[in-house]
Amino acid sequence: MVYYGQTSCEQDTERYLDVVKYVFSSYKKEVPLIVNTMGWVKGEGLLLLIDIIRLLSPSHIVQMDVYDWKAMAALTPEYVHLTSGLYTKGKQQAKCKQMGTSGAEDWKSSDGEADASASEYKLLYVHPEFPRAGVAGEARVHSGILRDMAILGYLGQLQSPDIGAVLPLHGLVPYQVPFSAVALRVIHTDVAPTNIMYAVNASWVGLCRIPDEIRCQTDGPVLLTQTPVCDCLGFGIVRGVDMEKKLYHILTPVPPENLRLVNCLLLGNIAVPNCVLVGQQGVEGEIPYVTSDYNYSIVGSGKLRKKHFKRREYAFECDHT
Repeated sequence: MVYYGQTSCEQDTERYLDVVKYVFSSYKKEVPLIVNTMGWVKGEGLLLLIDIIRLLSPSHIVQMDVYDWKAMAALTPEYVHLTSGLYTKGKQQAKCKQMGTSGAEDWKSSDGEADASASEYKLLYVHPEFPRAGVAGEARVHSGILRDMAILGYLGQLQSPDIGAVLPLHGLVPYQVPFSAVALRVIHTDVAPTNIMYAVNASWVGLCRIPDEIRCQTDGPVLLTQTPVCDCLGFGIVRGVDMEKKLYHILTPVPPENLRLVNCLLLGNIAVPNCVLVGQQGVEGEIPYVTSDYNYSIVGSGKLRKKHFKRREYAFECDHT
């Protein structure tokens, strides 16, 4: 497992392909492999999908025949063979390069022509019977709700099995991790080193393992200059940062034997569900991590908003986001 750190790969498609290659390299081909591709199938998303097909060389492709299916070409072996992807060339482009046609020289991939001759596969069309399949916009809302539910289920492992005894974040005992024991990297944006701890505090992080040894020259945090493609062993919340003792306080259900392998924290654009922060019970005074007295004109700040979505004539309010 690799922590990509974003819900869409649009901002960094190159790293997305690197992640796919890294994960696929561990496939032993002893059992069948099912790849669930993204719903981004227009524009550059379609080109990226062609790259992935060439990379993985599947035996079968299942294409959903949704209501606007005419906007997307049939992913036949011939179509994929001839069409350029985002980073790979099609058969026609490879011929143009040999003829010296301008534009083809921009490709720098030495294995592009090999990618274009990927093995044949069988294309299967599936027409969904459930209503409103493929309706634009709704999938994004539903996926966000499901993502929050998955995070809540994951964090539920921190709770006592007793029904009703739900503890807030500040009521759970965290692990204490020295600054010098783990490297730190913010994936989705640039953060000044002086502000890095503000970004990390109360954030969802991937608990990862990089092959390099962590070497700390100072008493401050170890900051990576590039985002690594590495194993992710689980997830956690940085519940607090102790600047005096140089410690991260981390809540995670990952077992201790796996935590010993963690030497890198990756912070992405995945937020802790709002209800975890605003729904803390038994708090007197201000709720930890939540404030109403703040200057929202500061870049990077923002209010927690409830999401609404409509389905036919009904409106549903999602109070858990």
